[in-house]
Amino acid sequence: MAKHMSKKKASRGASRPARKAARKRGPAARALPKIVAQAALPSRFGRFTILGIEDGKGKDEAVVLLRGKVDGAAAPLVRIHSQCLTGDVFCSERCDCRGQLELALEKIGRAPSGLLLYLPQEGRGIGLMNKLKAYQLQDQGRDTVEANNDLGFAADSRNYQFPAAILRLLGVRAVRLLSNNPEKVRQLEEGGVRVIERVPCQPPVLDSSRAYLRTKKAKLGHVLSGL
Repeated sequence: MAKHMSKKKASRGASRPARKAARKRGPAARALPKIVAQAALPSRFGRFTILGIEDGKGKDEAVVLLRGKVDGAAAPLVRIHSQCLTGDVFCSERCDCRGQLELALEKIGRAPSGLLLYLPQEGRGIGLMNKLKAYQLQDQGRDTVEANNDLGFAADSRNYQFPAAILRLLGVRAVRLLSNNPEKVRQLEEGGVRVIERVPCQPPVLDSSRAYLRTKKAKLGHVLSGL
């Protein structure tokens, strides 16, 4: 386990070409995902089937909310959402995460078929405690990208090969992706899932999150309007 953790920690400081190469090795290196739990989930956004999915090594996991029949569907509506405890649960207005989650669920709930993949990727992949440390740095004047860098992390440490493998497991080969992030589109297509349309997922902009969103647009390339 110690050996595994040291490799993971080292990869955070890797150069961009090295991270890109690691992503390309991802599908071959990772075990195939499998469904470990399935249940009905009625919600205020509609009725879903909730799936618990793990990779074969128990390293990666995700929750999937499934609506309708996606296996064989032309291109279901899909949202890949990174967990945000502060936003999704505590309704923080530092970010737009809860707004994006609810907007995605509303749209998928009205669609004939769709999926929401919920991934444990706090703070763009740096983990909850490090995200809170990044918040502290932001309160001292750093922006969201600078704070992650100050802690020794990339601006965005997320990898979307596991979500791509989940979509392939569920028989999804093409999607309409609810996202403002072109990098997510690129990585999904690299993972064998065709994105036929990027559907904007932008809730109303709040004054408290405007600077954060401007940074995501300027430094991370997110496609956002009204800023």
